[in-house]
Formats: sequence, C-alpha cells, structure tokens
Amino acid sequence: MAVSCMYPFNNPTLPSQPHLFLHSVSSESKMREFYYIEDRRRRRSRVSSKLVVLSTHSNAKILKSNRKSRFGQTLSPYASDDDEEEEEDDDDDNDSDKSWFSDDEFAEPVDFKVNGKRFKLQKKISERQGGRRQLDAKIGRNTQEKRIIGNFYHTKNKTKQPDSMHVDRKERLMSKEPTENRYEKLSEEIDLDNRWLPLLDYLCTFGLKESDFIQMYERHMPSLQINVSSAQERLEYLLSVGVKHRDIRRILLRQPQILEYTVDNNLKSHVAFLSSLGIPNSRIGQIIAVTPSLFSYSVQNSLKPTVRYLVEELGINEKNIGKVVQLSPQILVQRIDISWNTRYIFLSKELGASKESVVKMVTKHPQLLHYSIDDGFVPRINFLRSIGMRNSDILKVLTSLTQVLSLSLEDNLKPKYKYLINELRNEVQSLTKYPMYLSLSLDQRIRPRHKFLVALKKAPKGPFPLSSFVPTDECFCQQWAGTSVEKYLAFRQQLLLNKFAKKYERLG
Repeated sequence: MAVSCMYPFNNPTLPSQPHLFLHSVSSESKMREFYYIEDRRRRRSRVSSKLVVLSTHSNAKILKSNRKSRFGQTLSPYASDDDEEEEEDDDDDNDSDKSWFSDDEFAEPVDFKVNGKRFKLQKKISERQGGRRQLDAKIGRNTQEKRIIGNFYHTKNKTKQPDSMHVDRKERLMSKEPTENRYEKLSEEIDLDNRWLPLLDYLCTFGLKESDFIQMYERHMPSLQINVSSAQERLEYLLSVGVKHRDIRRILLRQPQILEYTVDNNLKSHVAFLSSLGIPNSRIGQIIAVTPSLFSYSVQNSLKPTVRYLVEELGINEKNIGKVVQLSPQILVQRIDISWNTRYIFLSKELGASKESVVKMVTKHPQLLHYSIDDGFVPRINFLRSIGMRNSDILKVLTSLTQVLSLSLEDNLKPKYKYLINELRNEVQSLTKYPMYLSLSLDQRIRPRHKFLVALKKAPKGPFPLSSFVPTDECFCQQWAGTSVEKYLAFRQQLLLNKFAKKYERLG
C-alpha cells in the first residue's frame, strides 16, 4: 500500500521562507548554517513544488530496514537529515564539475567577524563547463570533508565501483594524511612544519626514519627546509657520480648541509677537483660517502692548499696524491700541518726516523696521520720492544707495514707472535724480513697453510718458512703443497669447524 505525505509550507509560525528556518542557536552557528543552507538551496533550485509525495515502495530514503553505520551498529529504518547530506555529498563526488578537492581546492582564507569573534571564510573560484566561473563561499565544510574522507578510509560495503576519477581523488585525499599520523614521533620532538612533508617523504625513499630526521634537525635544522625538487636534483647528481643509494642515508646523517649545496656552484666543482688528482670515476662516489664534509670546504682556499702542502712540505710525489686521497680521504679535511708535525717529531725522537722514512709511511698508509700517539703509537712500539726488537727493527717494520700501528694488541699482534715462536719455531728477527706476516689472518691463512703442509708431511724441518704465507692459494698449492686448491680449501673449512666446535664445547 502506498503511503503519501504532505509537507505544508504555509504554517504561520514559520518564517515566510521555510528553507531559511533556523533553530535558536548562537549567532556564530546561524552564520555557518546560513551559508550551508544557501548552498543546499542552490542545488535544490530545480524543485519548485511545495508539495512532495514520497513512497515507501520507491524511495529507500524513507525505509531502510537493514541500514547499519560504518561501525556496524544498527540504525533507525527511517532516513535522517544526515543521510540526505551524505547522499548529496556523494552526488557532488560524482559530479566532476563540482569536485571540491581539485588541485586548486584550497584558496586564500578571508577573515570576518561575528559578535567580536573572528572566523575564516574560504573562497574558491572553480572553472565550470562553458567557461563560467562561480564564487563559492564555503563555511562549515569541515564536517563534510571529514565525512567524505571517512568514507574513503572506513566504508567497506560500497556497491558501486569507483571510476578512474574517483580513484584519483581518493589518492589525493590519502596524500593529505594528517601530519601527526605520518610522523607522530617527529611531531612530538620538534615543531614540524607541514611544508617539510614532501621533503621528508622523498628522503624516506633512502631509508631515513623519524629518528634520523630528529638527528638531522639537531645537527642542522635548515636542511629540512629545502625544497624537495632542489634536494632531489642534488641527491640525484651524487648518485650519478657513483654514490651508492644505500650510502645516501649515512651521508645525510653526517652532513645534512649537503642538501643546501647547489650542483653547479658546489658539487660539480668538488667532483672536478677530485678527478684532477687522478682519482678514477669509479672511486669518487666512495670518497664522497666516506668524507661528505669535503663539500663544505672551499676548493680554492682549502682543498688545493692542502694538496700543495702534501707535495711541497711533506715531499709526497704529486703522482701519488690520488692514491693517498683514495686510501684516506679525510686527509683533505684535517689540519694536515699539525697532524704531520706532531707525528713526524714523535717518530723522529722515539725511533730516530728520518723525514724520508715517515713520508714513505704516509704514502703507503696515510691513516697514520689520524692515529693517536698515546693510544696508537706508544702501546704498539712498546710491544715490539718487549718481544726483543730494536728501534731499527721497529722502524723497518713500520716503514714496510705501517698499518701495524692500527692492529689490535690482544686479538692480533700477541696471538701471531705466540704462534710464530711456539708453532712455527721462528725467531722474532724474521719479522723484519717478512713484516707482512703480522697483517695476515691467523685463522684464515697462517694456521691452515701450516697445518696443511704438516698433514701432507711437506713441512720443512726447522723454522717454518714465512714466505709460504705470502702467495695466493693457487700459488701456494702449486709451489708448496703440490695439490689442488679444492683439497686445501676443504681442509681449511674442516679446521675452522673443529675450532668452533671446541670453542662451544668449552662454553657448554
């Protein structure tokens, strides 16, 4: 049975224009509702009759027996004003000419006052079909915007498949996810500006996390204010000259200022400087990753004078500068005069080293200029003295193998010395002839080769020759063992497994 309803509009208690009827609320609410109802009236202007006939058989807005909220709660079977508003919003969504979240959706806000309180009127001029433009004053749309966004994020029972335009709008809405949800921890630690978000999103592609952004903020806050397109240009240039993608994060944490360095005025000139030293292009990216701070030094006023000092004052051959920088890029950004003078004076007084000897040390191992005298030089020189070496022997060892000054006493030098004396039955003076012995791995080379020759009964009588540890595995098997490399590698693997088994047995 059809049911009809008549809505009288001539009630004398109502205003002459019933669509302007407002509840008794504050003046602020009146103003908002006024603009909102005016907006609805324009959309309903096509309806001119004051008599509306509705049927329960044909209009689902009257009777919805199975309606549920987005949270699964059963609702009243009768339509409400909110339903009308939601459906009207859906109509707006399907109308491409009325898309409120287009690219130019947010216009400049205009302030106005009601009863002494300030409100913002958000204006938008949208281009309509046929070239018409309309000024749309939108007040109180926050509720509608939240409802529409809520539909995108929470509504699951959509019967209509969204078209491509609808999907595009959804993606744009999701990109406007609230800051506190995307970078909640960062928002708690710093005063996060929404204008930084595009840059943060881009840097996240290199593996940076919120804790990294906090560190960058503390080291150099302006680095987070860089335009994302500028940052992208600079980082892509670094990638183009050989910097690995995985190294970008480390570079930014150590030198966030690099985002401010322009490609033409800074980055290119520094890369050209490295190339002028004879450094191959394949190594430039690695040097940048190790020492990103070099971009903060002037090429003309700092980097070139440092190179000139290495050549003219230290006496390093100019042809070897590229090799020295590759071994220790930090040499370009330190006070080379102080580092050189203090270490040269110490070695000269302690061991009687000549300038030529120290220059050879620096050329082979420029990291020497970074080692601490008290914690690096002194303990290792004292150890070599304690095992019977004279100053002249120590100087020979250091000139040939300067990295001895960086080797661990407990994990490296002492165990190798004990194996040299007790197992290989050599004298300590043999180290002056084969100082490389101290740089070789005890578990991966010295012990396996010694034990392998002993197992094959090819170990010479008397002191074991240290020269057998120098060649490659192929040369060792051919010259000393007379067997295949595969057999030696299998023996070494078993030796390592036995050592691990004994270690865990002791621990158990």
